[in-house]
Amino acid sequence: MKIALEYSDKFDIKRQTEYAVKGITKIVNKIGPRKPGSPEEHRAQQWFERDMKNYCDETSIEEFTLHRQGFMGFIPFTVCCGVSSVFVNWFVSPIAALVLCILAFIPLIFEFLMYKQFDDFLFPKQTSHNMIARRKPTGEIKKRIILIGHSDSQFEWTLNYLIGGLQAKLFVEIPAVVGLVVQTAIAIISIIVGAVNGGVVAAGKIPAVHTLFVVFFVVSIVFIPFELCFLFFQSWTKSVPGASDNLSGCYTAMGAVKALGEADVRFENTEVVVICSGSEEAGLRGSKAYAKAHEEELKEIPTVVVGLDTFRDLETMAVYDRDLSGTLKHHDGVKKLVHDACANCGFDVKYESIYIGACDAASFTQRGIPATGFAAMDPAPPRYYHTRLDNVENLRPDAIEAGIEIMVETMCMFDKNGAEGVSD
Repeated sequence: MKIALEYSDKFDIKRQTEYAVKGITKIVNKIGPRKPGSPEEHRAQQWFERDMKNYCDETSIEEFTLHRQGFMGFIPFTVCCGVSSVFVNWFVSPIAALVLCILAFIPLIFEFLMYKQFDDFLFPKQTSHNMIARRKPTGEIKKRIILIGHSDSQFEWTLNYLIGGLQAKLFVEIPAVVGLVVQTAIAIISIIVGAVNGGVVAAGKIPAVHTLFVVFFVVSIVFIPFELCFLFFQSWTKSVPGASDNLSGCYTAMGAVKALGEADVRFENTEVVVICSGSEEAGLRGSKAYAKAHEEELKEIPTVVVGLDTFRDLETMAVYDRDLSGTLKHHDGVKKLVHDACANCGFDVKYESIYIGACDAASFTQRGIPATGFAAMDPAPPRYYHTRLDNVENLRPDAIEAGIEIMVETMCMFDKNGAEGVSD
């Protein structure tokens, strides 16, 4: 049974879905792509704020600084190191080749997989923003639920557009990374074999060993085209419309709060907060900035966070168990809260993990604030993901409707019963 019905029978989810689709269409057509830390991203947030003033008691836009190209800017460096290691291993020194391979992996791991601000200082600085809207309870604030989606849109992933997301992963991205792993292993083996044979391998004094090195060189060469293709992984200038990823997440959050307002439902002791973050596509920079700036406030009372990211592929809608490239486990109670809300609304969803990438919920979980991610996106990924095909024509209103309905139920369930493992 839906808990939301205990609060009101006047929740008009279809009306909120129409509001969401109309709002997304307006932003895509009138503002356009919203690269992280851009005036377009900020302008979209100003539009969000104007809407939320009608249903929330406080709204604000907070600024923070970022280096948007830091997140993916390592790619040319990593490719250069990986390709160079092949020739350095053959003509110069396997030790030098190993050093190059290690250098190639460092930003790949820390920036792209772990979302650390590792090499950001090397790139130009921008100003980005978070839009925050608060709907206060009628009484004292004793607990809080935050719904967060991101306002920005990614620079186009060129390979996804040209050959498809799954194809790009299988035929370029995975082989390129495997190539770097193989080249690293070959450098290590070369060091060991060279040491065992007194360092005479390069001179060809031991034919069998020299033949082995020829094989190593040929195998390493095979992976170079895949690594070079990785240079064209994304555009450095062209951003995409971002209709589903992630205006749909922003409007799912706003539509759910608008539903509360139009049904005249105000919780007694639960504060509802909507955040439309900036620069998520640059490595969760907006949610990281907010979680850091507000950590003390977020821990003063029981607070849960639901990260909303792309409502398009209803068939693969899921609650995220693990995040941050699979390294971060979300809060069990918040996961169950959203999962049970899905069930109450008639959706049988699975717990899934984000094995490559992250969503805004990760920024809060990292700081010990109970959170989970929730989305409806094919993890393949689909061809529209981070490409110009993520447009208004590609929207799925039924997926957005499901997201809004489930978030209304989630808020009502949290107000009534809290979340397991989140102390009152």
